[in-house]
Amino acid sequence: MKKIFPFIFLILACNSESKKTNLSKEDFVTVFETSDGKETATYFEIISFYKDLERCFDQVSIKTIGETDSGYPLHLVTFNPKAIGDNFPDLREDNRIILINNGIHPGEPDGIDATMLLFRDLALGLVPVPENTIICAIPVYNIGGCLNRNSTSRTNQNGPKAYGFRGNARNYDLNRDFIKSDTKNAHAFAKLFHEVQPDVFIDTHVSNGADYQYTLTHLFTQHNKLGGKLGSLLHKSVMPKLETKLKEKSWDITPYVNVFNRRPEIGFSQFFDSPRYSTGYTTLFNTLGMMVETHMLKPYDKRVKGTYELLLSMLEIVEEDGLEIRQAQMENSTNWKIGDEYPIQWELDTSKVSTLMFKGYEGEFIPSALTGAQRLKFNRNKPFTKEVIYKNYFKPKQNVVIPSAYVIPKGWHNIIDLLKLNGAKLNPLEQDTIIQVEAYRIENYKTRQNPYEGHYPHYDTATSTSNIEMAFQKGDIIVSTNQPAMRYLVETLEPSATDSFFNWNFFDTILQQKEGFSPYVWEDKAQMLLKTNPKLQIEYNLKKSYNEDFAQNWYAQLEWLHKKSPHYEKAHLQYPIYRLK
Repeated sequence: MKKIFPFIFLILACNSESKKTNLSKEDFVTVFETSDGKETATYFEIISFYKDLERCFDQVSIKTIGETDSGYPLHLVTFNPKAIGDNFPDLREDNRIILINNGIHPGEPDGIDATMLLFRDLALGLVPVPENTIICAIPVYNIGGCLNRNSTSRTNQNGPKAYGFRGNARNYDLNRDFIKSDTKNAHAFAKLFHEVQPDVFIDTHVSNGADYQYTLTHLFTQHNKLGGKLGSLLHKSVMPKLETKLKEKSWDITPYVNVFNRRPEIGFSQFFDSPRYSTGYTTLFNTLGMMVETHMLKPYDKRVKGTYELLLSMLEIVEEDGLEIRQAQMENSTNWKIGDEYPIQWELDTSKVSTLMFKGYEGEFIPSALTGAQRLKFNRNKPFTKEVIYKNYFKPKQNVVIPSAYVIPKGWHNIIDLLKLNGAKLNPLEQDTIIQVEAYRIENYKTRQNPYEGHYPHYDTATSTSNIEMAFQKGDIIVSTNQPAMRYLVETLEPSATDSFFNWNFFDTILQQKEGFSPYVWEDKAQMLLKTNPKLQIEYNLKKSYNEDFAQNWYAQLEWLHKKSPHYEKAHLQYPIYRLK
């Protein structure tokens, strides 16, 4: 019964206008605070906390958008300084919008607790309240993982006492699911993201690839890939401004230390966030994205406090520079147009590097008493500050020319549904139509040999192109690229793109032949084919002369001839999405 009385008091206080002004920090204390920074809130405690804030403060609202694999809905919490609700189309005109995503990996709950503290302090006016910035948060994205609490799965992590699990209710890592969208979580996120349309997106994480002095590291989306004015603003203004603000608050921060079992002082490269990741996905819609990665070996209370200060600093930056960020977004929306070359593959640009004054610990390789091999050991009694090479420039490795539109046969409804979910405007054909299109044929690809997030993804995909006249049916879809979803369309529909739908196995049915031949029947027909096609006969003879394996393999010869004949099915290796110039 002891827990009921404070709750009843809070309800009474929030229902009384005179008492609202008397509310204090103690009325909204968190599990993190009552445990002296050693524990994190459960899922139900988190949602209850935000509902209490909504009940007591007009600036705070909470609602559900979609369902997750856990069976529970995805929540969106909004702090609107003007207390005029969360109608985002109206709010967007005069305000900038930040969206914070927490608990994508619930074993990394720092952002969950930090965001609760931030919303509470904003509501109570304990920190400067912005005038023109709306703060939105997903309290917990991976609800299934948050409910699956334990104290052991984060082997390297220093607290809290108990936490959630990385996999969701179906054991998906949600930070690999933003393009393939295998989960209800990803579908709900897409609905939420396109409703909010944030200017800035922040994803909260914890990680450790080495030991070093920093509690905070930042992982901004790769600036060359973001491109244009927005990429430049991120790289030259927003990132250094965040570093400066945190330094003034006595919080050191460095770029995400992208190493595994290596000493950071030998240098490291920026993590490349392709569209499968949250910030890679938000980049496709010209949202400035970043992750905060706290260092899991640091105490939990310090990690939460550092995340809080980073979120507050980013809020200050958006409030101060919001108009410049919005202007850069608008310019980026016209950065590429039909007929331009668009990069679908990237690689490190080794001609450009940056230098960091890095605060680390001396590391050395010593014999392991356990395995007998060399092991890496960091010595915290030997801190250092030294210059470290940071490779944070990328350049296009492969480009495509942006078509005016894509044509998608209506049978590929799974693709069409994902395009709709992500805000693409689709135009169905009103009648059967013959159209001149550019068609891709899959010439080569490699496939991962181990399962990865429910798939065996392809890579190094190569295609050939032909121009053909093709009959399309009423209801087939024309998708113009002249729309806000342009980048999403190109990155998902171009088969050679890193995270294309093809590379995520959405079109594997075209990789298997459905019709074949019986040798005893086809051999007679193959002879007739050669007799009536002298050029093919010459090509066949040359292939036998110069390819000994082919000459010794009778079945390979019959199969080669079959693929040269009208009997070979057109659907095999024919990519079923077409381009309009």
